[in-house]
Amino acid sequence: MINYNFHQHSNFSDGTSPLEDYVQKALDLGFIAIGFSEHSPLPFETKFSLKQEKISDYIKETDALKNKYKNQIKLYRSLEMDYIPVFSNNFRKWKNKVQADYLIGSVHLVKPDNSDSLWFIDGPNKEIYDRGLREFFNGDIKNAVKTYYYQVNDMVETQQFDIVGHIDKIKMHNKNRFFHETERWYKELAMETLFLIKEKDLIVELNTRGLYKKRSNSFFPDDFILYQLKEMNIPIIISSDAHKPEELNLFFDEATKRLKDIGIKYVVFFNGKNWLEKGLD
Repeated sequence: MINYNFHQHSNFSDGTSPLEDYVQKALDLGFIAIGFSEHSPLPFETKFSLKQEKISDYIKETDALKNKYKNQIKLYRSLEMDYIPVFSNNFRKWKNKVQADYLIGSVHLVKPDNSDSLWFIDGPNKEIYDRGLREFFNGDIKNAVKTYYYQVNDMVETQQFDIVGHIDKIKMHNKNRFFHETERWYKELAMETLFLIKEKDLIVELNTRGLYKKRSNSFFPDDFILYQLKEMNIPIIISSDAHKPEELNLFFDEATKRLKDIGIKYVVFFNGKNWLEKGLD
């Protein structure tokens, strides 16, 4: 049983509830550890990022909870770093500023070549995804997907972090409307990214949120990429990307079964210093 979660968001970013509500829910679930990973500050206004003026409160509150619950559960502080070429600051800078225990690196906003416009590929509204595809890429899905994966590649090559968040997020609002993950060009893009991840010794997250929110037909990632992770011996962590306390362990059993069906026997767990293998039982 997976009794920990290192990717969730409180009301310090775009979650619904205070930090302590997640801690209490984690205790109810029998968790041994959780890590808070608010969306990193960005140099423009968003509805989902941690505000720079709230950083010190985030540090103080997580430290207070670490101390309050030190005999019941291990608590860690993190950021989910949004990587956007030109706009993003160095990940290491933010890790030091927030005194983070680890970092997740993700892409939610895709920057087209030769433009400062940003394509938002996340959120509940698929119309925003579709409109961006038309406006920024003239409906060319291959170019759009390539731009996404190249941005992930750039993040992997230039930044220092621990976990690649929802690596194939680009498929979320696709649902096989514009492309299929079985297509050769798509597999080639994914493989290029996986080779870079392997080279940098990063962890890939199996993120369950797309399924339980019904925004995707499969896990992030699933199918082809999961089989490649097994073959390449790239470490995996299961996360729910919770935005509400009740989402802390959603679809963990299904994710565990999926990995075991593929033949993956281990995921990783953070002990405060290192990422250790934990058997799937």
